[in-house]
Amino acid sequence: MGVPATIEFDDAIQQRIYDEVERNGSVSVEEVRDQVRIDSPSGSKPARSGTAEPQVRIPPEEFQQYVSALLDAGHLIEEEGELHLALDNDVEEYEEEGLSYRIRQAHQFDRRGIETAIREVADEGASISAERVAADIDDEGALLRNNDRRSRMFYVATVSSGENEGEVVGWVHLDAPELDKLRHTAELTVGVRGPYRKHGIGSRLLERAMAWANDAGYQKVYQSLPATNETAIDLLEDFSWETEAVRNDHYLVSDEFVDEVMMARKL
Repeated sequence: MGVPATIEFDDAIQQRIYDEVERNGSVSVEEVRDQVRIDSPSGSKPARSGTAEPQVRIPPEEFQQYVSALLDAGHLIEEEGELHLALDNDVEEYEEEGLSYRIRQAHQFDRRGIETAIREVADEGASISAERVAADIDDEGALLRNNDRRSRMFYVATVSSGENEGEVVGWVHLDAPELDKLRHTAELTVGVRGPYRKHGIGSRLLERAMAWANDAGYQKVYQSLPATNETAIDLLEDFSWETEAVRNDHYLVSDEFVDEVMMARKL
């Protein structure tokens, strides 16, 4: 699918529409149309001397053509009247030990569910890096990032049947830095809420994210986690991750110093 930042558009208006969706995370077609304006057509009342050329909304039918082109190209998706980034539309269905769940790309409406899952795992002391990720998306608002400065991808596991249908029970996230010399690398965090563990969710989320990173052209994924999270360390080792370094007493968890284990895998 290519590195996300290399998306090419047919014209400048398509790119402006995409950028508006990317900046907000989720936005209605009409809201985007209100923001993506063009110069007033020739023949309209001229601007007063010293003022900028007036900007007008693109006619609805013409604007919908631009949106439809982005939808057809697979750059955006539309759900319940809202436009979202479309980075990977495949949905995987699983049933394991009495639990039915889906693995799919996250959308903006998953944001609160993801933050809840991350904070639950972080409160256990299982992932310090994930706590920072939750703070980042809370500050920025938009869940996914896909521009020439930064790429951030989330997959979620959601319950697919029963009274908790649609609930986010696990996540995996990939975040590529802005620096050119590090653009080949991506930080990864993964976690599953306590009641939903031992259903294969963590393994499948990790597998999906690493496949995406490989297809997108990244050469290395990495993450840091406390040494007390032996379950996560074992999971990563099962996927051929290796320990690159250990920083002694780097974390303070429940008033106890804990080593930081820095792990990575080359793709």
